Amino acid sequence: MKRMMRRIMWVGAIVLMGMGVQQLTAQEQQQRQRPDRQNFDPAQMQQRMMERYKESLEVTSEDEWKIIQERIQKVNEARRDVGFGGGRGMFGGMRPGGNNPPGDQGQGGGRRGFGGEPNAAMQELQQAVESKATAEQLKAKLAKVRDDRKQKQAKLEQAQEELKKVLNVRREAIAVTMGLLN
Repeated sequence: MKRMMRRIMWVGAIVLMGMGVQQLTAQEQQQRQRPDRQNFDPAQMQQRMMERYKESLEVTSEDEWKIIQERIQKVNEARRDVGFGGGRGMFGGMRPGGNNPPGDQGQGGGRRGFGGEPNAAMQELQQAVESKATAEQLKAKLAKVRDDRKQKQAKLEQAQEELKKVLNVRREAIAVTMGLLN
């Protein structure tokens, strides 16, 4: 009986050790797939993105790339303003009625997604909604937000036109497939 108990204990210990090794291996594999996000560097990400654009657009001249890169950056900035201009989106924002966790500003709090300047028109609309403003006041705030969005869309279209001017037809087609141009 003692012998059998020892065997059971040994088998149990071996199984537990195997599970521990398996768990460590899984953790190591997960770390390789998702490196520590605390070391995230937006400048490095921007640089890698620009390198991909340069390679995809088949740009070999550094002088030519400087011009194209500048215009790509303007398109990306304008696109970010259009897409994250202080509005609520699927990335979350403030909930109407003030049901927000303490300190939660969200995008509806007037911040632009991924940092940047606050959107005053959206902030004013959010405040009007929270204070249960009149229909006329809300209409005025809505008109201001929509006008702001139209201006940002026009800025994006202008930036895209400026980029198109320095691209040949092949590069323009590549830029469309990459989402830089419409």
